[in-house]
Amino acid sequence: MKQVLQNRKTGRPFVGDVPVPALQKGRVLVRSVASLISAGTERASVELVSKGLVQEARQRPDLVKAVVAKVKSEGLLNTIGAVREKMAASQALGYSAAGIVIEVANDVAEFHIGDRVACAGVGYASHAEVLSVPKNLCVHLPENVSFDEGAFGTLGAIALQGVRLANPTLGESIVVVGLGLVGQLTVQLLKANGCRVFGLDLDAARVKLALELGADRATVSSDEVAKEISTWTTGHGADAVLITAATDSNQPVELAAAVSRLKGRVVVVGMTGMDIPRAPFFSRELSLTISMSYGPGRYDPDYEERGNDYPLPYVRWTEKRNIESFLDLISQRRVNVEKLISHRFPIDDADRAYQLIAGDTEQPYLGVVLNYDPNREVAGRVDLRSAATPRKENGLTVGVIGAGGYVPAMLLPHFKTENVNFQSIATASGLSANDVGKRFGFAYAVSSADEVINDSSVNLVVIGTRHDQHAEFTTKALEQGKNVFVEKPLAVSEGQLTKVLTVAMNSSGLLMVGFNRRFSPLALQAKEFFAARTSPLSIVYRVNAGRIPKQHWIQDTEQGGGRIVGEVCHFVDFMQFLTDAAPVSVFAEAVRGKSDQIVDADSVLVTLRFADGSNGSIAYLSEGDKSLAKERIEIFGAGRSFVLDDFIRATKYKNGREEQVNLRAQDKGQRDQVRAVCATLLSGGPPPISLAELAATTRTTFAILESLRTRERVEIQ
Repeated sequence: MKQVLQNRKTGRPFVGDVPVPALQKGRVLVRSVASLISAGTERASVELVSKGLVQEARQRPDLVKAVVAKVKSEGLLNTIGAVREKMAASQALGYSAAGIVIEVANDVAEFHIGDRVACAGVGYASHAEVLSVPKNLCVHLPENVSFDEGAFGTLGAIALQGVRLANPTLGESIVVVGLGLVGQLTVQLLKANGCRVFGLDLDAARVKLALELGADRATVSSDEVAKEISTWTTGHGADAVLITAATDSNQPVELAAAVSRLKGRVVVVGMTGMDIPRAPFFSRELSLTISMSYGPGRYDPDYEERGNDYPLPYVRWTEKRNIESFLDLISQRRVNVEKLISHRFPIDDADRAYQLIAGDTEQPYLGVVLNYDPNREVAGRVDLRSAATPRKENGLTVGVIGAGGYVPAMLLPHFKTENVNFQSIATASGLSANDVGKRFGFAYAVSSADEVINDSSVNLVVIGTRHDQHAEFTTKALEQGKNVFVEKPLAVSEGQLTKVLTVAMNSSGLLMVGFNRRFSPLALQAKEFFAARTSPLSIVYRVNAGRIPKQHWIQDTEQGGGRIVGEVCHFVDFMQFLTDAAPVSVFAEAVRGKSDQIVDADSVLVTLRFADGSNGSIAYLSEGDKSLAKERIEIFGAGRSFVLDDFIRATKYKNGREEQVNLRAQDKGQRDQVRAVCATLLSGGPPPISLAELAATTRTTFAILESLRTRERVEIQ
């Protein structure tokens, strides 16, 4: 299908071919008919990327700090690789569209195939022929509202949320600064609310349009505008000022303070300078509110991604209900968006639309709509290389399911070094599959995991999806006799694990899990250091884990399984590797906080006992400073000690002497694990980690959770 994308290197938008997205839980698939380019937001995004890394770094110092921290913790080479990975990715543009529902997930009841809908959301309502949209970001389109009009739904909700925050009452005098799309909609919404409206803009044509759409007064901004507003309000000043301009200048905020009445309200809707002048805000006791996009629910994964609505009696206006309300005003013809459309382009000519908003044509514009043919055939599969491309002699043909940041950064480069054949790659959105597939030379990209698994030429399936899908795809692939390399965790529930193990024991394919740390060069040295021991080991594993927001998908018990299942499994496996013994019991205790935004299990102290008498302690802590290295392991036994610092250096203590070992860069074992996997499959030997060890590690993480619940020691079956 066709989709508008932005190249991270050049910044230039282009129309690319990507696979049709897959239907996911809680979503609908929508065949686009129209989408609206948000000129202010999208132009700013294009301009920022086009200016290059230096300018982007100046405007995003937070990203610079993150890169510096990564260099300190993971080394320069690993950081360069991660940055290159980010720069190679394409970015979807657009967030407001309308179309026809073509597929509905089983858990979605309010939509049906054939429904006319409006859609919202960055990453969801993109400029694409087919959209995958969560149910809370999709609304029914009134019958007398066209698709072009429906494409204004998201921007209308942005304007409406700003108006709601201004809390206007009948007859109040309100100033709107900036008469772009959102400003023009704001003018009409305020008039529908019975207010007097004064509009300001630098463009005379937009001032004229605002007057046609109902503004009581509108003028081109000048040094005299404050006096005009004072006269217009009979000297009282504006009851409220809504700033809908998109500018780096601080002038709109300063003007708002100057023209507001005593105890007036200022609402910032657009992206504008925010150096607040204290004196006028203080002397007039002005309130300042920044509108958070299109309403309550925005940026809340529970609402947007997981479909959990806010109860109407307590949250009257959510982003979804704002869109519905705005479309209802269009239906009643109390808001006119047709007059705001200056240009229409077919999706194939979207590059011309972006040349227009970038100012390349020096042609005036306002509302730019992209149109789609909903009857045109779209492809679920995109061929990425010529069918004539010769296959490599290596007997491994790889299919990949899931291509988030870790897979292309830390796995695929190593598989490429092993000279495998890259065949098929699938991601739910289709976009990242297309990107990653091109970079690594895959034969084709799809959105369906089943298509990868069913490809008869694929004999190794690599799975790197979100955690809740690991067991499902692993089971399907093993049932077909495929070899599987799945990222950790293997499963997020006992039921999933039992099914995987049952299938794995009866499959001709091998099961391998991404517990990479045991393959690190320093891990192997630690194992060798204690090879001759006849007594148990004591292991202290400290992890400076850092905080992950409670709303993050990893914290969702169903989707991510939580951080114990999702990451602590690494450290359990590492201890199994060092001791050559299975864990037999565990006791865990959380560092309990009083904030409802903190997950107690993010900071835990875990004590493990192993079958050979060894014991291990895992301090998994999220409250530390980021400048401290993430992982430190201290191993004691047989009169010796071994200290491993973040998989980049180690210190050996033996016979009263100390020996330092330093690597050139952090190495957590990903390269050597991939090498071991490929060697195993080519030689026909046993898997690098036994099925019993995989089962024991996963069950231990479940036992840790059980211990946290019961506050008792738990025996591991």
